[in-house]
Amino acid sequence: MSEVLQMKQRTIEGFGPRLADLRRTRDVTQAELGHMVDVSQRVIAYYETQDAQPPGALLADLAIALKVSADGLLGLKPMKPKASPKKARLMKRIQQVEKLPQSDQRAVLKFVDALVESRRRSA
Repeated sequence: MSEVLQMKQRTIEGFGPRLADLRRTRDVTQAELGHMVDVSQRVIAYYETQDAQPPGALLADLAIALKVSADGLLGLKPMKPKASPKKARLMKRIQQVEKLPQSDQRAVLKFVDALVESRRRSA
């Protein structure tokens, strides 16, 4: 087997599932991701399900679109989980609550508990 053919057949394990997980974490459809990197939804589906990896230029575009490093996308470097914008705002507010005096923190928790209980009863 030629060296070029061997290189084409070499893949990094887990690329497809990692790509799919990152895409879902970012709350992006295959079609939307395809549009972002100028390929069809079928191309994204192919790379998510087949034992194949995109060419370097597309890999770079995917990493940029998903806001991760190429090393992270390839699984060569662990990625820090990134929260969705909604979750990021919520986490920022929780951090602000953590800075409040203990009595204010308890008041916030009582309010949250009451709101959750109220929604649970009305559901």
